Amino acid sequence: MPDRPTVTILLATCNGVRHLPDQLASLARQSHRGWRLWVGDDGSTDGTRAILARFAADHTEQDIRLFEGPRRGSAANFLTLLCHPELPPGPVSFCDQDDVWLPGKLARALDHLPETDRPALYAAASIVTDSVLRPRGVIRSSPTSASFANALTQNIFSGHTLCLNAAAVGLARAAGLPGDLAFHDWWLYQLVAGAGGSCHLDPQPVALYRQHGANLMGSGRGLSPLLARGRLLLGRDFRRWSDAHRHALSQRAHLLTPEARALLAEMQGAAPLGTARLKTYQRLGIRRTGRLGTLALWGAAAFGLA
Repeated sequence: MPDRPTVTILLATCNGVRHLPDQLASLARQSHRGWRLWVGDDGSTDGTRAILARFAADHTEQDIRLFEGPRRGSAANFLTLLCHPELPPGPVSFCDQDDVWLPGKLARALDHLPETDRPALYAAASIVTDSVLRPRGVIRSSPTSASFANALTQNIFSGHTLCLNAAAVGLARAAGLPGDLAFHDWWLYQLVAGAGGSCHLDPQPVALYRQHGANLMGSGRGLSPLLARGRLLLGRDFRRWSDAHRHALSQRAHLLTPEARALLAEMQGAAPLGTARLKTYQRLGIRRTGRLGTLALWGAAAFGLA
């Protein structure tokens, strides 16, 4: 539709030759034709760049640009693209190299992203598939769980469906490039929620979320993924990641609401472990989605792991 904005699709690639053609083909099938594609490639040594070059040659009507990635992981790759000085104004959609978008993905995101001065974040359900795109089920997050308190301990806005309105893009660019972030989607959820923006979770699936054994973060369906996430929560990495994200937020506290700043300061000042830390989490309403997830979080907090 001519009155709809052009969406900048940010695609992070690294040796994606096996699945990238399917994802690029799904971009070409989008019902919303107003998009441009910016790709950050993190030093691919396979045929990824050749695939991208052919796609650009076959779609000259679209603005397709390739950039050298920072080679510090996907989070740094995506955020470097987002903070590029030449990024055009307007909404942004994030794209993983191994998934497949359904044809109405961009159009549906624009339907739910308000064009206002208030930052807004959008993500949606997705259809989990195996490596050859055979459906296994649908994953959804609870829309009632979205809040800054939840964002401090959990990400429910998966990056493979994530979109930002122009105001949220401006907020993220004002925050700049933190040095040691684990996940770009978790960071953007924290930032938008902490700034008082709107966070919308769409229950309608908009993408095929391919599981192939090498996913950075796999789907949450089934007992094995649930146990794996439990082990992650009770491991040292989760505390390290959480601390890095909270430290980055503290350095950018001027971008947050007074309520978010106060909540963050209390969490940062909590006892390092034990019942005192647990009581701080409970008093502040720090929870994860689901009773088991919250109990696991509180147990990890008591042991100084969250």
